[in-house]
Amino acid sequence: RLRVARGVGATPDPAAPRGDPRAEAIAWARAVAADPNAVYIDTETTGCAAHDEVIEIAVVGNDGVALFETLLRPARPIPPAAIAVHGIADADVAHAPTLPEGVAELRRWLDGRVVVVYNAPFDRRLLAQSCERYGLSAPLARYDCAMRRYAAFAAVARANGRGHRWHKLEQAVRTFGQPPGGHRAAADALATRHVVHGMAAAEA
Repeated sequence: RLRVARGVGATPDPAAPRGDPRAEAIAWARAVAADPNAVYIDTETTGCAAHDEVIEIAVVGNDGVALFETLLRPARPIPPAAIAVHGIADADVAHAPTLPEGVAELRRWLDGRVVVVYNAPFDRRLLAQSCERYGLSAPLARYDCAMRRYAAFAAVARANGRGHRWHKLEQAVRTFGQPPGGHRAAADALATRHVVHGMAAAEA
């Protein structure tokens, strides 16, 4: 089932000053949080390998409203290991649209926008390979990774001293007094928004 809401436009690429990584992360977050056309997405999948597919995706606007949310019926059964993560089983997607049936509406909310994702490389790859499986073009969005930005914001050095340590979404969102999403697309997309808005409200 598809659930959509009204929304408009695209957002410019946020600018941030050069220098302190935490200050840059805050400046980025403030620019994104002020942009009414920025969107946040999350996906749930059958796994993380090259043959895996997106089985749930949600798009949340900067006002926290879900613009698009749907389950998707994959070509293969959902493995038990994936079900253990997100709780989505074959019975849940039995009557859901396939990606070809839902991609036009998805592109409506992603094409031309800045799309903020927690661990953007993963979601972007899974969405692209899911589209490729069906001979579809992936949405033409400009992705930005909230996980990378939050790592700079938290500024916890890696043990080897090279860069900043990554943090899980549930850890990051709790920093700002918000509940984790529990590995469902809409809730995790909203949690990503909470992280960005939390960074935006912080002192540099």
